[in-house]
Amino acid sequence: MQATLSALAEPNRRQIVELLRKKPRAVGEIVERLGLRQPQVSKHLRVLSEAGLVQAHPVAQQRIYSLRAQPLKELDDWLEPYRRTWNERFDQLDDVLRDLKRKEKGKKDVHDK
Repeated sequence: MQATLSALAEPNRRQIVELLRKKPRAVGEIVERLGLRQPQVSKHLRVLSEAGLVQAHPVAQQRIYSLRAQPLKELDDWLEPYRRTWNERFDQLDDVLRDLKRKEKGKKDVHDK
C-alpha cells in the first residue's frame, strides 16, 4: 500500500488515475487531456505501473493503459475504519442538531402561546 500512496502523492498521477477511472486510454490521449509532454506522461505511467496501479495492453502500435483494481481496493479497505468512524461522528452530530432544533421549536411554541 505504501507504493500506492507514494504514486498517488503526485497531482498529475492522480489526474491520470482519474482519467483511467472513466475508461482505458492511450498515452497520446492522456497527453492531450492533461496538456503535458509525452515524456512526462510516460514517466508518470511508469511510476503508476511500478506501483501496480495501471497496466498496459498493446493494441496495434499503441499501448492502452487501464487501472488495476487491487491496489485501490487495498487502499479502500485500509480507509474503511476511518470512513466508518467519521460516519458515526456525523450521525451523532445530526442527532445533536436535530435535538437542538426540536428544543428551539419547543421554546418558540411556548413563547407564541
